[in-house]
Amino acid sequence: MGSCISVRIKAESPLHAGASDGRDLSSRLSYSSAPLTPRSQNEILESSNLKSFSFNELRVATRNFRPDSVLGEGGFGCVFKGWIDEHTFKSARPGTGLVIAVKRLNQEGFQGHKEWLAEINYLGSLSHPNLVKLIGYCLEDEHRLLVYEFMPRGSLENHLFRRSTYFQPLSWNLRMKVALEAAKGLAYLHSPEAKVIYRDFKSSNILLDANYNAKLSDFGLAKDGPVDGKSYVSTRVMGTYGYAAPEYMATGHLTARSDIYSFGVVLLEMMTGRRVMDKNRPHGEQNLIEWAKPFLSSKRKVLRIMDPRIEGQYSLEGALKAALLAVKCLALEPKFRPKMHEVVKALEQLQNSNESGSLKRDQTQRKHLRTCTDEASRRKTSSYPRPAASPQLVT
Repeated sequence: MGSCISVRIKAESPLHAGASDGRDLSSRLSYSSAPLTPRSQNEILESSNLKSFSFNELRVATRNFRPDSVLGEGGFGCVFKGWIDEHTFKSARPGTGLVIAVKRLNQEGFQGHKEWLAEINYLGSLSHPNLVKLIGYCLEDEHRLLVYEFMPRGSLENHLFRRSTYFQPLSWNLRMKVALEAAKGLAYLHSPEAKVIYRDFKSSNILLDANYNAKLSDFGLAKDGPVDGKSYVSTRVMGTYGYAAPEYMATGHLTARSDIYSFGVVLLEMMTGRRVMDKNRPHGEQNLIEWAKPFLSSKRKVLRIMDPRIEGQYSLEGALKAALLAVKCLALEPKFRPKMHEVVKALEQLQNSNESGSLKRDQTQRKHLRTCTDEASRRKTSSYPRPAASPQLVT
């Protein structure tokens, strides 16, 4: 199913690299990692309450990391499907016990140990229905692995942008459901209880379970929020082209409002069915935000940007309310962006007002999607967090 080797591309600056790389403008920025937390590695591992797996246990659970067990792949490395006993967590025969997703660090990659540790630091201590569950980890010799709950529907990115019988386009109601649940996950991270800035909110990091419940994944770039009365965290710029907030790209000043900008980008992707950056589009339509903004605030124009695959599934009023919410999240001035709890409230009101679409149609499509998925799953394994590795950008 292909190798898991990352590709590095040298660039003079993030903006220059983004403009010049015609193959994939949504590639990750990857600058040197800033210190993530004062806690030591031992403190993080000992306080995580996660299962410590041996490398051999995970090797057996994934059938020796067989190529046909690969679920997806990114800058960190490959993700493999595996099976463990749900009580003892020992490796189990394929098709029995608890299904897991095992992310294995690519030793040749440049997203390394700090990102691996950050995942344990945050997912080992945070718990919420809209965050993917981290079950355990492996730290043995040069091996670094993470073990997650398996999310059988894969990523939101795949359902929005992949054209295949396996990944059917989500209905409008399901898109708004996913948007609300992802917003709830982000609101929890921003809450006084967690005080975390996610820093990598994008469609490929929103995973769907069997019932299309959305959960945020990949916390390798997450940062503790500002303390001691400060309004931002000053850090090296990291993230993904198109999704990162402009003020963060320009200054390195990271706030919770940076995440809200990223949420606005994903909401716009869900409305339009278009990637935030797409060189395959005609000139003038390659940058989603620049193309869509003139249409978002107008009742007469908003329908022009809507995904044609979901035509007739939403009301004009519902589409306009979603568009105006995206506009607020995408405000260039961070202070004008809403807080995440306000975004959650707006999406809840949209769902409760019957303006989002037809519930009967949504239920029909869920049945259709389930049938298509069940048929396709007999032929191949589900794709998990992201498709094949995109070129990595380094400065």
